[in-house]
Amino acid sequence: MTAPTQASSAQAASDAPSAAVSAQASASTAASAGVPASAPAAAVVERPLTHFRTLPLSIKVNGEIVGPTDVPAGLMMIDYLHEYLHLTGSRLGCGQGICHACVVIVDKPDGTSEEVRTCITGANFFNGKSIRTIEGHAKRNEAGEVVELSAIQQKFLEHFSFQCGYCTPGFVNAATVLIERLKRQPVAKDKVEATITEALNDHICRCTGYVRYYEAVKEVVLSTPGLVKDASADVPVGAAA
Repeated sequence: MTAPTQASSAQAASDAPSAAVSAQASASTAASAGVPASAPAAAVVERPLTHFRTLPLSIKVNGEIVGPTDVPAGLMMIDYLHEYLHLTGSRLGCGQGICHACVVIVDKPDGTSEEVRTCITGANFFNGKSIRTIEGHAKRNEAGEVVELSAIQQKFLEHFSFQCGYCTPGFVNAATVLIERLKRQPVAKDKVEATITEALNDHICRCTGYVRYYEAVKEVVLSTPGLVKDASADVPVGAAA
């Protein structure tokens, strides 16, 4: 065996620092890549439970007082109806307040009513208010079974106004608000079509193309005494003299 020369010894000595640097770099790379390097396991950090701020909610729904109930401050009304009251007739469509499938009717103290979109309105907005959902339109017996549809619901069926029916609750509420408004403020017969169009304009339907909804509402308006006034006499048609 040949003894190491002075040159080979010097080369080995010069390679030692490079090897150390290489080993250090490898360890660093392994650590950054998440490869265990004989280090103790990381301590488990216990995260505290998140507690949501709640607010009390009392509301009249379809004639019945509900609450007070503590609900999350950020809870949307559509979720309150679905998850807390199990009233699933109000539909969550776009979730952005555009399609209006989710609207409910808010009855005001002065006797007027309006539509409110529940997918973009917090539940606590309705605190102390009286609302109607699609479940509250038809007449029911003591067992909760439907015994008579509202005039709007019945005409929607007769005119085959819907196919999938997802948008129908919103249209029922919109048409109901319109009919109630016309009972207070009758419209001239030549304004009926424009009035209906304005009332239903925000509601989106992707099946029947609106015409059947429109025709059903028009029939109710024209056949219900007191909703249309005679332009010449300015007296509601069908109203008692």
